[in-house]
Formats: sequence, structure tokens, C-alpha cells
Amino acid sequence: MIALLLSALVLAACQSAPVTGRSQLMLVSEEEERQAGLLAFHQVRTQEPPSHDAAANELVERVSRRIAAAAEAPPDNLWKAPHYRWEFEVIDKRIPNAGCLPGGKIYVYTGLLPITQDDAGMAAVIGHEVAHALARHGAERMSDKKAVSIAAAAAVVALAVNSRTSALAPATMVALGAGAKYGILLPMSRTQESEADRIGLILMALAGYDPNEAVNVWERMRLIDKGPNPPIWASTHPSDEQRIKDLKAWVPEAMKYYHPQ
Repeated sequence: MIALLLSALVLAACQSAPVTGRSQLMLVSEEEERQAGLLAFHQVRTQEPPSHDAAANELVERVSRRIAAAAEAPPDNLWKAPHYRWEFEVIDKRIPNAGCLPGGKIYVYTGLLPITQDDAGMAAVIGHEVAHALARHGAERMSDKKAVSIAAAAAVVALAVNSRTSALAPATMVALGAGAKYGILLPMSRTQESEADRIGLILMALAGYDPNEAVNVWERMRLIDKGPNPPIWASTHPSDEQRIKDLKAWVPEAMKYYHPQ
């Protein structure tokens, strides 16, 4: 029953990721996804301190607009033009992080500026984040969690209706939760990060930034003390070393779209 249920979900809500062609489970509509992104961006703007550094704001907006323009004009049907209402926010915090929420809402922490250093470095980060939005990774994560919840509930019900197995239901729920986390959700997160790296290279190339700069950004990112790293099977991201290796392998693909501006 559980296998049939999940198979039906996959068949009913399957689409392909841009560039890679990877199959994605989508149980969340684009409108739902955009509303979730709008709400999250509102929370970012109300809870995080905005940067009043004019140069930082101009840099992020300048680069973001070029990346956004590339996202809206995909060549060779690489992806569906999103037609987002793009917005940008610079947050005054020493955190080396950024994001692009569904609907084209970009935010960048000032802690990234020493790592990105210039427009091309910032384009590597913004390209990666915009790639997440283009590939609908947020909706995919929500969909995966929904599918896992449905499967877990179905398993518990199947056990509970049988008196001989009903006592196993609580332990089964815990085991399924751990299995889903380490066997489905975390590997998917790492897959999405790698996918965003690859699409992001093409985005920055289309916007007129040299894709080789993404490798330099991650070389600098690798030098940051992030504390002890979890084992790869428990991590949401590929290792810095793996990312750099993959980026170098994907740069030639992105260079086909590179025209300096």
C-alpha cells in the first residue's frame, strides 16, 4: 500500500530540474511556493538589521539585477522564465550567507563581502541562490517532507490496525523519521546544493561574469573556520573540497554562455 501510494504521488507530480534534467517530486503549487517566499522575505526584513552601507547595497543590487535578467531570459529552453518580482536586501550581520527565496527575493549578509570581494565573486553567490529558486528547490523540499509524512502515517496505520504489530507503531515512527532524514532529506539537500552550483555557473556566465570566479570564491570560503564538520551523510551541503572539484568540472559547460560585459 505504501509503495503504491508513493508511486502514485511521484507519477502525479513529477517534473524535471533545469539543466540537469533530474526528476523532482512537486506536491506544492508555484503560487503556494511564492506565497511562502513572500512571507519568509517579510520575516527577514522585519527581524534582521538592514545595512546602510551605500556601496554594499549598490553592489548587491547591481549584480542581482544582472543575474535576475539572465534568469528571465534563458537560452535554449534551459529553464522556464520565472517572471518574478525581484527584490533585494542587504543585512548588516557578520554571517557569510545569502539566499534567494521563492518569488525572486534575494538577501545577502554583509559577512559575505570579504569573501566575494568584487562583482564577479558576488555573482557566484547570487547565481547559486537564484538557481535554487529557478529549480524550485524550496517547493521540492516541502514536497519531499509531505511525501515522507504520508508514508510514515500510512505505515503507522498499517501497523496499528493489526493487534500483533500495534505496539511497534511508536518505534516504527521514530525509525522511519531517522531513515527519511538520513536516507532521503539530507541526500536531497546535498543534491540540490550541487545542482544550484551548476546552474549558478551558467547564470553568472549569461550575466557576463567569468564562471572561474566561483572556484576562487569557494577557495576563500574553505579557509573560514566553520567549526567541526559533520560527517557527509549528516550534512546538508557537499564538502568544500567536493564543491570546488565539481565547480572546476562544470566551468567549461558554463563558459559556452560567457560573453564579458
